[in-house]
Amino acid sequence: MKSTLFRIFGMLIMASLVLSACAPKAAPTAVDALLPASSQPYQLTGTYTVTNDFVLTTYYVENAVALIDMHGFVLRDLEWEIPVDSQTLGFMTFDADALGGTYELSLPARPLGEFNDVDNDGSADAGVQIFSVAYSPNVYGGPFAEGDDRSRGWPSYLASVKTDSENKDEVIGGKLVVWAEDADQQFPTGFGEDGLLFTADDPIGAIPEGYSIVDLDQSPFSVSQDQIEDLTLYEPQDIAVKDYSAMSYTESFNRMFETIRKEYAFADIEGEAPDWDALYAELKPRVEQAEKDGDPNAFYLALRDFTWAFNDGHVSISGGDYFQRDFATAISGGYGFAIRELDDGRVIVIFVVEGGPAQAAGIQVGAEVTEFNGQPIGDAISAAQTYSNQSSDFAIRYQKSRYLLRALPGTEASVKFANADGIPQLVNLVAIEERQSFSRTSLYFGVDTSSLLPVDSKIIPVNNENVGYIRINSNYDDLNLVIRLFERALKQFEANTVAGIVIDMRFNNGGAPLGLAGFFTDQEILLGQLEYYSDKTGKFEPEGLRQKFLPNQNQYRFEKMVLLVGPACFSACEIEAYGFSQVPGMIVVGLTPTSGVEAETARGTFNLPDGFSVTVPTGRFVLPDGTIFLEGQGVQPTLRIPVDEKTAAAIEDIVLQAGIDAVLQPLGAGVTPSAAPKVASPSEAEAALSSGAPFLEDLARESYDPAVTFAQPGTATYSVSMTDPQPVVWGYSWCAADAAMIASNFENIELKFVLDGKNVPADSFSTFEIETGGKVCRLVYTSLSEWTAGEHHLSTTAVFTSAINDGTSNFEPGDYIIEYTVYVKP
Repeated sequence: MKSTLFRIFGMLIMASLVLSACAPKAAPTAVDALLPASSQPYQLTGTYTVTNDFVLTTYYVENAVALIDMHGFVLRDLEWEIPVDSQTLGFMTFDADALGGTYELSLPARPLGEFNDVDNDGSADAGVQIFSVAYSPNVYGGPFAEGDDRSRGWPSYLASVKTDSENKDEVIGGKLVVWAEDADQQFPTGFGEDGLLFTADDPIGAIPEGYSIVDLDQSPFSVSQDQIEDLTLYEPQDIAVKDYSAMSYTESFNRMFETIRKEYAFADIEGEAPDWDALYAELKPRVEQAEKDGDPNAFYLALRDFTWAFNDGHVSISGGDYFQRDFATAISGGYGFAIRELDDGRVIVIFVVEGGPAQAAGIQVGAEVTEFNGQPIGDAISAAQTYSNQSSDFAIRYQKSRYLLRALPGTEASVKFANADGIPQLVNLVAIEERQSFSRTSLYFGVDTSSLLPVDSKIIPVNNENVGYIRINSNYDDLNLVIRLFERALKQFEANTVAGIVIDMRFNNGGAPLGLAGFFTDQEILLGQLEYYSDKTGKFEPEGLRQKFLPNQNQYRFEKMVLLVGPACFSACEIEAYGFSQVPGMIVVGLTPTSGVEAETARGTFNLPDGFSVTVPTGRFVLPDGTIFLEGQGVQPTLRIPVDEKTAAAIEDIVLQAGIDAVLQPLGAGVTPSAAPKVASPSEAEAALSSGAPFLEDLARESYDPAVTFAQPGTATYSVSMTDPQPVVWGYSWCAADAAMIASNFENIELKFVLDGKNVPADSFSTFEIETGGKVCRLVYTSLSEWTAGEHHLSTTAVFTSAINDGTSNFEPGDYIIEYTVYVKP
């Protein structure tokens, strides 16, 4: 768990090189130890400062430093897990005002790390243990990094070593803690010609017995054994906030623009970045004029318009009172109604303010709006400007429809609409000061998140069954608590034998993905590969290994699992939701996908003069086929609720209700199958029938009295649940007094078979006749196999073109329909 968090936010350093067993060996050099072995460090102390404090102030409350075994770095093995036996914890402080703190760590009498033979002399030696000191917060379970809180790779965030993010995060400086069991071991005294540590060309020198502190910033490396050693912990340069606040408006803007133009996460993807030249040509004169006039508001407006040039939900500006005043003014007025664009493209009114302009003009809830200020409503929405950047087309469209109806009080607008009577009307409205209509279309409408814990849960009783409901409100606040509350809820659900669970991710604005899906599967869940721009290559390069969620040691199983998604779930929430969506059997329910805002912003903060700050994503997640992971797409529902007149205006929580219904429905309900089942050949159908394969009716929950149900035209329905898909017989049977009457009856019976929305030709079916019970029966049938997971729909329609007598009863002309819904467990 710990390694997943740190890797995704660039906090653990990774590499992809593996030492070669046959590399040439460098001859040792004669460098004497600086101090005798009798002098031993027993305590490490130090300080640290940060510029980017989001990790220390937001994510963790159980902070510590640890002695971190660097064996994985020596091997260049990114999968090597740091053993708990080698970990020694130390106390640390943090002063939020000073953005820094101190630490103390007492060294064990004998460390229990891995030994590393790094002297390059061609013979096997006992070697030395090599450690760094690094930040090691507790994320889950006990205080040490183990089990689900495992750590891999080697540290860089607040570590005593410095690393090079431009070169696979190789160690390039700082201090190491080295322990030798005797005075016969050797250790590198420099980086060698390749500039890398622990490679074959390193010069070698003696290392004293016991603990030594090796300073990698000296040439050759210096070795000390003071009893109390001071080791600074370093914030990585690529994580540090880019602070241009002491510069002029123009200089800071130019520096920011130049950097973002190269490093913006999607800068090299056609259509995803602004027209840089045109944008700079527009904004540079405005920035220069703001500087000349000493006008911070004009500078803010230029920066705001810079962020508006991106279709990216991670691009934002903070500017204290300037932004708040600007935003408050922009949304201060409205026309007294709110709209929603439906799936079919129509735009309807979903809310009308009591006593407002719209109501006075006769606009009613449900009215269709066709024009706004003389433009077709669709074009008017497209032209609207929002204060809320988004990455996906559907999210952009939703916000534009909200902001279209915001205006300064006193602004006039013409609206063409038609109420339920269908009569078009054109009215002129004057905006008043009101925010009710804007609040009605908020993604958080009806949700009180002001006093919630990061995770809340409850058991919902429904018709003598219980459904476990758990809402993850934040991945941003005390991550340890998030995990513990989540698992506590799972334990309660298990104890109460719930019918299934609903996981609600709809109102979570991100933070750090935790891989909570690992509680539900024993398989790894692969995510995207993180990439950053490299100044050395001029291209975006992968950093570390492809991200993944690992299985948790504690596993929980529920027969039905539902994930609720929506556009207020963005950033890390989407990675978390994606993990859940990949759990076998998970049903994803929503009106829309998640927001599709997925990139990494930890390295993209720019501090500018007068307290302004701009944030852009600089890291992107890429799939093996080269496509971008989640950005602009989001986590897609497998059970999508249509946006229509009913759902668009609903005040009740229709998504939650759909999730509960999905839990209580058979497994596979609401899931669109990837393919229809296979229709058998005549020989395969005959083999299935002769082998005793069940009929669909045999597996159905319902049973009917044929003499009643099929006595007149109408529809009979069957529901079939398949947890273990098998070949079944699908057919139509009819019995009559004798063979001649059977033949006569079928002259007036037309059969139609439909499978998952497609007609199946009648000649695909076989015919079998048998005399039984004094009658002759004809079966028109086939068999179906290779069922895919989800909800399948079949129908058999017997059209009686005229009245029929089977020798016993009369049957009216009409459609005799049998409908089947077959639920196949995912």
